[in-house]
Amino acid sequence: MAQHKSAAKRARQAVKKNVINTNRKSKVRTSEKTLAAAIKKDDKKAIPELLSNYTSQMMKAAQKGVFSKSTASRKIGRLSAQVHKAAAAK
Repeated sequence: MAQHKSAAKRARQAVKKNVINTNRKSKVRTSEKTLAAAIKKDDKKAIPELLSNYTSQMMKAAQKGVFSKSTASRKIGRLSAQVHKAAAAK
């Protein structure tokens, strides 16, 4: 339990941030799974839009500190490579 007014405020802010960061992380993971499923189905129409959406969400999350920038870059790079490989396959 916080003993000072400022510590109590910090604790309240931490709870709010935790909820926001959890929601952000959830959205990113959901879009990642959706993109992976589209790649697996070879859905040519949906893939570019899903990749763009995923990239946008992931970079926003990285800017906010939910994911590290290197993690975001690595995941985006790997999914982009899969998308380009799938596009080139047919």
